Amino acid sequence: MTETPLRTYWLEHAWLGTRVEPGVALEVRGDRVAAVRTGVPAPPPGAEVLRGLTLPGLANAHSHAFHRALRGTAQAGGASPGRGEGEGTERAPESFWAWRDVMYAIAHRLTPESYFALARATYAEMALAGITAVGEFHYLHHAPDGTRYADPNAMGEALIDAAGEAGIRITLLDTAYLSSGFGEPPTARQLRFSDGTAEAWAERCSVLKERDHARIGAAVHSVRAVPAQQLATVARWAEERRAPLHVHLSEQTAENDACLAAHGCTPTRLLADHGVLGPRTTGVHNTHLTEEDIRLIGSTATGTCMCPTTERDLADGIGPARALQTAGSPLSLGSDSHAVIDLLEEARAMELNERLRTRMRGHWTAPDLLRAASADGHAALGWQDAGSLEPGALADFTTIALDSVRTAGPSASRGAETAVFAATAADVRHTVVGGRQIVRDGAHTRVPDVPRALEEAVAALSA
Repeated sequence: MTETPLRTYWLEHAWLGTRVEPGVALEVRGDRVAAVRTGVPAPPPGAEVLRGLTLPGLANAHSHAFHRALRGTAQAGGASPGRGEGEGTERAPESFWAWRDVMYAIAHRLTPESYFALARATYAEMALAGITAVGEFHYLHHAPDGTRYADPNAMGEALIDAAGEAGIRITLLDTAYLSSGFGEPPTARQLRFSDGTAEAWAERCSVLKERDHARIGAAVHSVRAVPAQQLATVARWAEERRAPLHVHLSEQTAENDACLAAHGCTPTRLLADHGVLGPRTTGVHNTHLTEEDIRLIGSTATGTCMCPTTERDLADGIGPARALQTAGSPLSLGSDSHAVIDLLEEARAMELNERLRTRMRGHWTAPDLLRAASADGHAALGWQDAGSLEPGALADFTTIALDSVRTAGPSASRGAETAVFAATAADVRHTVVGGRQIVRDGAHTRVPDVPRALEEAVAALSA
């Protein structure tokens, strides 16, 4: 049998987890890193040259791809102080719940075909931002009236195919969403989300198949959307498959209040009592927690996915990320509603939010934040073999420019700090997934015109 040939990348500078190394030859065989050789001052013959700072690929641990169509729309308006009613006084949705109504309108218009087009463009935008894996929190399962498609997983398959065409990995977090609130049936706008029961949800998503670029996980949308007596069914499905399990947790104080009224406990306690928490589980947001909630999450090694750009866009609040990590909860990051798609900004914002909350600096180092954006994010999505530049790891990495107006100046040895506290997605020059360049010199190699693809996909939902 002929051995798969080696492909060599020469990295001008590389972040190797604890330090920046100049002149690194990274050898790839198949989709894995075969060797990492430091102290290589010039590109070896035939090597592909990546100038700048190469990092492990970034993991976007929480995405709702269809929310990309809301960018700009959900932020429109905003009257200036002192202006009267009339022209120029249109306001953006003023609460999470009003914003949700705008989101439902977009969700109602999607078909498998239009969702594929939007997700393909959105995932291509992620690749341009250095993201090599996405966790898609997927609950648009059926036709708008709740009728199943001929293929009951048509919408999920569209997302898996979209990620494949955009060249990134995906963990499809198939989401149980069964009720509109504690003891309430789905509303008319939520019918397409619901399988009726957790058992029917499990039967449907058990048909989904993993692929080289795709893994299947599970999600509980929230404690208000899955009746307490059905939580264990979702948790058991994930446990039997050793699959990741994610859940929106305490994003809003209204959710906490309703849970307390219905069950006499916090959402975290309810999840704990029904076997949902654990090391393969990730709570998304984890914003409004009690001290006991933090202890429960940390003691069970349940992860926390912070989504700072969405949490500030929706006025959710600042979650206790530092306290959660100290208690034992691994941290990951997500762009969630895609107000922006920039994992470096998410990492930066987590630290800066904590500074605002505490009026102190230095809660995480740049290496800590890069780990949350890469290795720990991949682990939260079930890709434990990604997120590092070392032999045996998946050959997924991204390179940022060190000579842009944002990154020029600091020495390359300060590359981690430059990446986290100065760079943006606009500084990504190359993205490699499975050893193959998906982004080269700032251009996507599979989706030739990503802005146009986004424009057309969003416009199709407004027609």
